[in-house]
Amino acid sequence: MEIRPLSTHTGAEVLGIDLTRPVADADRDAMYRAFVERSVLVVRDQALTPQQLAQAIELFGTILAQHNSRFAIPDCPQIHYVSNQDRYPDGRRYIPGEGWHTDHSNAPRPPKATALHAVQLPDKGGDTQYANMAAAYEVLPVEMQERIAPLMGVHVYQSSHSARKLMGLNDADKERVPNAALHPLVRTHPESGARSIYINPIRIEGVLGLDHKEALPLLDELLAHATSERFQYRHAWKAGDLVMWDNRCLLHKANGDYDMAQTRYLYRVMLQGDVPR
Repeated sequence: MEIRPLSTHTGAEVLGIDLTRPVADADRDAMYRAFVERSVLVVRDQALTPQQLAQAIELFGTILAQHNSRFAIPDCPQIHYVSNQDRYPDGRRYIPGEGWHTDHSNAPRPPKATALHAVQLPDKGGDTQYANMAAAYEVLPVEMQERIAPLMGVHVYQSSHSARKLMGLNDADKERVPNAALHPLVRTHPESGARSIYINPIRIEGVLGLDHKEALPLLDELLAHATSERFQYRHAWKAGDLVMWDNRCLLHKANGDYDMAQTRYLYRVMLQGDVPR
């Protein structure tokens, strides 16, 4: 097994391992270290069924139930699918993952990691972009670091300020999906100790104790800073990629810049996380 960096600050690729076979403890530990240190782990050349993906991802944690069960794989509901073939009720095409976000931040314990496994890809396009929020926090002016240190964001399932609209939940999912959660705007990583900006444009409704006239410009300023190109790793998908990323210190977004006559279909799974602090 070989692990190589993919950019100066984010991303590592793993070569020479088959996750359908037993994985040695030393290899598992090396992959998890790379995940914590590099935030995006890309395991190349995999061909996993949903059941095999569930077994492989449990090397790194406990699987979390995802919010919208309409996307669950029927014979393996822990695994969901991501596809460009779904549409909103009004007929518009649904492109999952559009817009900068971190997954399921409306939960009291958001997922520490999300993994996607490429099953079918378009000929070109459909990259996933990642923004390293720890690197972005590190170079914030001290005045801004001090300003946001005590602040708490109000995260809901669907922010009224978000341009991207999520697919609606069925009644059963509405009963079990958290309505809202309070999380700090500055989050300390429980394993690396790094501090990062923790925002989510799709789910943040506001900042506790701030009027929207102050909160929304602040969130916009933080987002513009954190998603500048110098903090980004852009993943160009290859067939068989299994990509796992750290929701605790990254934003990500999908790109719908490909021929929609071609299918983009991936398996998705999440791992249980901790309470942001």
